[in-house]
Amino acid sequence: MTVTQRYRYCWKPLVFAAAIVPLLSMLAGIFGIAGQRLGADPVEDLLLTCGKTALNLLCLTLAVTPAAKIAHRPQWLRLRRMLGLAAFSYAVLHFAVYLVLDRSLDAAMIVEDIAKRPYITIGFTALLCLVPLAATSTQRMMQRLGRRWQQLHRLVYPIAILAVWHFYWQVKRDVTEPLIYAAIVAMLLGWRLWHRRRRGGPARVTSKSGLATIPGRT
Repeated sequence: MTVTQRYRYCWKPLVFAAAIVPLLSMLAGIFGIAGQRLGADPVEDLLLTCGKTALNLLCLTLAVTPAAKIAHRPQWLRLRRMLGLAAFSYAVLHFAVYLVLDRSLDAAMIVEDIAKRPYITIGFTALLCLVPLAATSTQRMMQRLGRRWQQLHRLVYPIAILAVWHFYWQVKRDVTEPLIYAAIVAMLLGWRLWHRRRRGGPARVTSKSGLATIPGRT
């Protein structure tokens, strides 16, 4: 089996299956399937699950390039686009739960939250920044934008920082978990900085497929 075939028929389905597990778990909790139940505050439970899943997938997307370089497996880069789009999907779902279930589509309340509650402002900003990355995640858009595409997709770095910051400010008591995420993001971004300085230029791994990715190429 060739690398392309392994990606298409093995790794891609496995990543897709893993990415939808949290969604299936939430649906099971909502409808009471297989004895699954949401927590005492179902809306908060859904918000937290969607948000943490988006953050987990974002971290995994950022981790692909270092892992591919260290393991000398450039074919792993083929998985970045799927992971990034999955992260975006859960971020949109996170925001949708907030809009519909938490705020009942009350436009005045939503606007006030975004304007006056800093952690919501930061989270909304991160989501807005993800939109152009998702919209330009195709190979066609990568070719059309040229070098500007790579510059645009570097937005993933501040997005990751904003996402962790959003989580940190949302937590009211125990901040251990957000700090763990902060350490992971710092390590992934720090590796890129170290690699760039070591190479004397931008950190980059080139995949034979040339697939566009979201978020970011590096």
